Amino acid sequence: MIGIIGGTGLYRMEGLEVNEVRQLDTPFGQPSAPVMLGRLGDRPIAFLARHGLKHHLLPSEINFRANIWALKSVGVRTVIGVSAVGSLREEIRPGDLALPAQYLDFTKGVRAASFFGRGMVAHVSTAHPTCASTSALLSRSAATLGLALHREKTYACVEGPRLGTRAESFWLRSAGADLVGMTNVPEAFLALEAQLGYCTVAVATDYDCWLEDPAQHVSLEQVMSQFRDSLTRVQQLIALAVRDYRDDDSRPCRQALRAAVVTPREDLTETQRAILDFLSS
Repeated sequence: MIGIIGGTGLYRMEGLEVNEVRQLDTPFGQPSAPVMLGRLGDRPIAFLARHGLKHHLLPSEINFRANIWALKSVGVRTVIGVSAVGSLREEIRPGDLALPAQYLDFTKGVRAASFFGRGMVAHVSTAHPTCASTSALLSRSAATLGLALHREKTYACVEGPRLGTRAESFWLRSAGADLVGMTNVPEAFLALEAQLGYCTVAVATDYDCWLEDPAQHVSLEQVMSQFRDSLTRVQQLIALAVRDYRDDDSRPCRQALRAAVVTPREDLTETQRAILDFLSS
């Protein structure tokens, strides 16, 4: 089953027939919002609003671990996130859609970044943090719909909540980033630790602030307006991807924990073993 994590401006999927709303608890606390379970077309999906149904959570206040755990606990095996981003490349215009393949982590260490720790050690490879199969599915769906889609892009995740300075915008460009946002880290890495396929549909809402024209510098009004204008295309893309989705346990993400756990199982507590078994399942 696919789980959708809706970002800024996306708090419910159009066309989703909700059968059940679950307020879940996890070993890491409660997720951002209740998980909506239902059908999109004739396929089951789960939906979770990343910032809460009333958008009351700053990026650094999101309980990313609880969100990923909650989705997996209801049967999700692939996660598609939706995120508003700033474009750091002229060819990625406001309104364009992009698929990040790589991440640069410029968060400040205030977010809980791993399911591991506190006596349970693992080092998961994030050389390829996103699911190539899910990216290919979204690319095929975009081609069917005639939607332009930028692939294999690098997303720089910053702490926020403030919008960046011009110096930061130029620096991120020089570091090789194509997109900048505030929420895909540690979300992408936690999904990998949970052995879930993960891919984000990034909606470019602005040019951040690296262009000379002050009218092109990012503002909240610009972000919200452009995101709303793009929502129909995003939801069409996701609906088609959900229709054509087929799970596959041979994907590399399904084996992310193989040989990654260092601490001997016999040295783990019962609670730690239960967490590890869940993540490995």
